[in-house]
Amino acid sequence: MPVDQRVDFYRHNLGDEEKARVLAALDGTILTTGQAVTEAEQALAEYLDIAHVVCLDSCTAAQHLALVANGIGPGDQVIVPAMTFVATANAVLMAGAEPVFTDVDPETGCITIETIAPLVTERTRAVIPVHLYGLLCDMEALGTFAGERGLILIEDSAHCLEARRGNVRPGSHSRCACFSFYATKNITCGEGGALATSDPELAERVRRLALHGLTTSAHDRYGKRYRHWDMPQWGWKYNLDNIRAALLLPQVAKLDRRWRRRLEIAEQYEAAFSRIAGVDFPKVSDPDWSARHLFTIWVDPQSRDEILAGLQERRIGVAVNYRAVHLLEYFARQYGHQRGDLPAAEAIGDRTISLPFYPQLTDDQIGRVIDAVAETVADHNQATAPA
Repeated sequence: MPVDQRVDFYRHNLGDEEKARVLAALDGTILTTGQAVTEAEQALAEYLDIAHVVCLDSCTAAQHLALVANGIGPGDQVIVPAMTFVATANAVLMAGAEPVFTDVDPETGCITIETIAPLVTERTRAVIPVHLYGLLCDMEALGTFAGERGLILIEDSAHCLEARRGNVRPGSHSRCACFSFYATKNITCGEGGALATSDPELAERVRRLALHGLTTSAHDRYGKRYRHWDMPQWGWKYNLDNIRAALLLPQVAKLDRRWRRRLEIAEQYEAAFSRIAGVDFPKVSDPDWSARHLFTIWVDPQSRDEILAGLQERRIGVAVNYRAVHLLEYFARQYGHQRGDLPAAEAIGDRTISLPFYPQLTDDQIGRVIDAVAETVADHNQATAPA
């Protein structure tokens, strides 16, 4: 395939409108948390139909502060899926609590009541549902389950801004939802995140904890009549700045239009891959239920790495989202996990390949991805077929 025929794994959507917003922020007096951050928070709150959004410098920060602000710490256990990015479990460690890994539904990669129920103990304080690849977990069922047991639900919505299950949105049926604006996310400012909640007291606690625990921000102190500050509780430095918030703001209005394009691409992928022997993919029962953040295929685990390499040789950008977290060296050593403990998550981690999946993909590029997958998988099916 010629050099100019490469299909990148990801390309961002930032353009002239975002550049203009950044230049306007640079012309302002306050470069740190200020008016642009406030506007981004308001736009996100309106989009999510939720009362409060606090912008932060990562989704990891949002999850860490969500745990701390809810009083979760040493001696507590928090249930997290083994099929997720490592940050979900790391946030629990950062709060001083213990992550307890749960298996997932083998068709969706998401947690269910059935996967988490056997793990609840007297030490369990919270559950972190991960909306894997953008598919919204069944938050109504999880909310009822958690409420009956006095558990706190903190959603890892790093992949999921746009999804809806009827009247369920991220943050609507939990204590809070945590979002990522990392470089490859559906909206991005390079590095960034947010916490969304209906609880004004939780939002205020998180806002203070993100600024060392101080009672006022620099904008509050210097943008108006000077206000003295205090520090009733020590915190962290997790606030978002105006420059990155300026990048976010124009993208919020484009979320649904870009989601519809990703849905079109997903439908093309699914139609093609359902006809290719040896290729499967996560199941999405209703298109509205998924933000369609990533598109992954599942292949023979014995051939996965060779298929990855074959796609790269055909100049298709690929990734692995994700290896099962409980088998990573630190967690396996710290908590004694071994292969076979959580078979569904392990099977996904051993089989998964993430493909190019973003709104700017042309139909020609989509066709090249599909052809490359078909050719690569066929080559390995032939190579491994009995003589």
